[in-house]
Amino acid sequence: MTSALQMANMVREGETTSIALVTAAFDRIAKTDDYLKAWVWLDRDRALATARDLDQLRHSGRVLGPMHGVPFGLKDIIDTADMPTECGSSALAGRQPTVDAVLVSQLKEAGAVILGKTATTPFAFMDPVKTRNPNNFNYSPGGSSSGSAAAVAAGHVPVAIGTQTNGSVIRPASFCGVYGFKPSLGMIPRTGVLRTSETLDQVGVFTRHFEDLAMVSDVISEFDPLDPSSFDNSRPRMLESMSSDETFVPKFVWFEMPYFDQLSTDCREGMMAVINALGGYVEQLDVDEIVLGLVEVQNIIHHYEIARNLAEIKENHNDTLSPKMAKTLIRGFNIGTDVYHKALELRTEAISYFQKVLNDCDAIITPSASGEAPLFAENSTGNPIFSTVWTLCGLPCLTIPALVSENKMPIGLQLVGKLKNDAELLRTGLWLLNKLRKNT
Repeated sequence: MTSALQMANMVREGETTSIALVTAAFDRIAKTDDYLKAWVWLDRDRALATARDLDQLRHSGRVLGPMHGVPFGLKDIIDTADMPTECGSSALAGRQPTVDAVLVSQLKEAGAVILGKTATTPFAFMDPVKTRNPNNFNYSPGGSSSGSAAAVAAGHVPVAIGTQTNGSVIRPASFCGVYGFKPSLGMIPRTGVLRTSETLDQVGVFTRHFEDLAMVSDVISEFDPLDPSSFDNSRPRMLESMSSDETFVPKFVWFEMPYFDQLSTDCREGMMAVINALGGYVEQLDVDEIVLGLVEVQNIIHHYEIARNLAEIKENHNDTLSPKMAKTLIRGFNIGTDVYHKALELRTEAISYFQKVLNDCDAIITPSASGEAPLFAENSTGNPIFSTVWTLCGLPCLTIPALVSENKMPIGLQLVGKLKNDAELLRTGLWLLNKLRKNT
């Protein structure tokens, strides 16, 4: 599939039209989505009307946005004023927001065309949905951004937006064999996005082409005065940074994390092969004692906050909640405020620790997931633990489809960067991607 960047350029140069791009996308969806089930809402008429307006805008000679005419998908926890946002739950069936989320307004301003809403696990938590993995329908696409990852992997759209509170961008991108990027906490506005954890919720991007990560992230990065995590200093120009001709040789760090005993054999062997190929570019460090309890710290914060943010759902729609979700909310309500605040303190210490580590290197290199996707029949979205610590700290994370399992399923390689150094992380990722391509 042509990249989103190329599509926008083709529309700009008159080599194609937005109508043609949108029509082709709906044709691709029609061929596979009856079984794939990446989408929960599609609005062909509205999307084609938007595309027609965008084509007229181009013919008028007016200024065009960086994503002019490009079709994309949006996770169904992100508010849209012109289509439902049901958060994957029957409790919110028919919910129709009156205002677009801030990031949706940014995408529209950039000229992107929303085809519809992609499937999400209920309330972006752990219960799987009906979506399947496009690489092999016998496997799960992961979650909670199941439909966004699957829609991009299936070639329905070049770009889709997801979210991550634990591992919901990096893990499904790894399982589906696409690029996934979760920028730094505070980089992308969250107003209009379902709040499950004010501390941990973050927005991310799925793409088939690496350069699109930078372009789309540039479009949706903006200060949001209504989001307490949003920072008010200027955003990096990620696409411009990636295009720099400046000589660049990165330095990586590898930690043997306490949960690495959960790695599959083929994932560990693949990661070790990459580390060995990089040779002197990778320094192996022992983890500090503070790291040992961070998975539980994340769980405390996540469960405490989701219980309070979904209190109204529990009160009025408890019968719609799965046993897993109901148990999580009960656990969250039972976490004491003192325990929660201690977890927040430990999170602050962990951020400081990793920022110091990343002062001396360009990225932490680490697995994106434990291995290949779980089988669909296992009724699981997979273990998010390989993203947990990095999401907890709000660090920018990138997954590259670099490895393949014994069953010919994709496995991602993850890079983690310094907070707010998102452009540098993408530049490091591009360097690594080119290095891997030369070695294959």
